Amino acid sequence: MKEKIEEKLRAAFGDDILAVVEFKDELTVEVKRERIADACKFLKEDPELSFNYLSDVCGADMLDFEDLSSRKSYLAVEHEHRPEQVPVGERFQVIYNMISLKNRSRVRLKVKVDGENPVCPSITSVFKSADWYERETYDMFGITFEGHPDMRRIYMPEEYEYYPLRKDFPLMGVPGSIPLPRK
Repeated sequence: MKEKIEEKLRAAFGDDILAVVEFKDELTVEVKRERIADACKFLKEDPELSFNYLSDVCGADMLDFEDLSSRKSYLAVEHEHRPEQVPVGERFQVIYNMISLKNRSRVRLKVKVDGENPVCPSITSVFKSADWYERETYDMFGITFEGHPDMRRIYMPEEYEYYPLRKDFPLMGVPGSIPLPRK
C-alpha cells in the first residue's frame, strides 16, 4: 500500500512532493506548504486510497539552540513586553496524520513553515475535524492557518502573547505573563 500511495502522490503532484520517508513501517510524505490542502483532498477522495479520517494535526518546533547563542530568550526578558522572535528559516513543521479505514493504513503528511511568519493553509475545507486541531496548533505554537473559519485560541487567554510549546518557552512559564490563582 505504501508504494501505491507514493506512486499516486508523485503522479498527481510531481515536484510538490519534497520527500518520502518510510521509518518503522510508517510512511511520511513531505509536501510543499502551498499544496497541503490539495494533497489531503486527493488522498481523501481517491477511491482506491480513501484516507477519509484525519486523526490529528499537530505542530513541531525544529529550533536549533546553537543558532540562538546571540539572541534573547524568554528567560532573559522577565518583564519586557515581548521577546524578539527567533527567525530560523523553516523553524516549524505541521504534521497531518490520516487514516484509511477501508484499507487499514496510515500516512503522515508534513509541511515546513517559516519561523518569522508561521502561516500554513487551512485544510478545514477538506476535513471539518481540522478546525480544532489547527486552533490547538495555533494556540501552542503560533502557527496561523490561512483560510481557517475561526482562528482564535482555545487553551490560553486570547491576549496571551506567548506560545507554550515552542522550544524557547521556559518550562516554568514567563513570570507575570498570566495571573495565577491565589494559594
